[in-house]
Amino acid sequence: MTGDDGHDGAAYLSGSPVRVEILRALRREPRRPADLTAAVDATRTTVQRILAGFRERDWVVKRGAAYHVTPTGTRVHEAYEGLLDEVERADRFGQFAAELERVGADIPPAALNAGDLTVAPDRNPLAAVDRITELLRKGSGTEIRAVSPVVIQQFNDAATEALDAGAEITLVIDRDVAETSVDSFESATDRALNNEDATVYVSSEQIEYGLFRYEDLACVTAYDQRNNPRCVLESRDRAVTEWADERFASFLNDARPLSDVLEDA
Repeated sequence: MTGDDGHDGAAYLSGSPVRVEILRALRREPRRPADLTAAVDATRTTVQRILAGFRERDWVVKRGAAYHVTPTGTRVHEAYEGLLDEVERADRFGQFAAELERVGADIPPAALNAGDLTVAPDRNPLAAVDRITELLRKGSGTEIRAVSPVVIQQFNDAATEALDAGAEITLVIDRDVAETSVDSFESATDRALNNEDATVYVSSEQIEYGLFRYEDLACVTAYDQRNNPRCVLESRDRAVTEWADERFASFLNDARPLSDVLEDA
């Protein structure tokens, strides 16, 4: 069988939802054509034509009056359902994955297998900001490690609450963010410089996505090209948490304490 033959078979199955429904129904139990007509809401002629197409491809066989799925048909159906799952996952995670790929984050594919995703739609553009803020507050009493390409008041307020509740925070920001923080958030900058539980570093490289780690949770934030938070992934998958730890260590390794940067300025 050639690659074209395989493509023809895939196109045949995907070309009609009724074909998929019939194959799915036969996998549950062998059925007669009349039973399939009622089960999939199709005419008997349509059902007979589809069954003939399945038999031609050896996906089903007729035994007595009923049709049975062959092992080949079972594998084809399982592969098709897996493809549908992947397409659905791509629809769900598409914007998140695209924004991170755009900036070369190299997040592991396992990140798309599980986890909770918050997306900021046009009708609620602050959804991602609100979720990050909520997670910061939940980090009270823990060791928080974060990387951020932006400084906004909501994050500063949530970090202050977490510090007041006993959190220890290590934050890496880029130089542009440091300048914004000094100019627009003087009190927060002073606290970062004077609180022994808060340590802020300035990255030597541009930061284009966000990281947030505490306990067994890793959060990854995708930003659009205007530096607006668009998607937040929360995951406890080991591959994701290890990737987040490696990326945080890389940013931290190339960063300088905020106090040193301000002294130089």
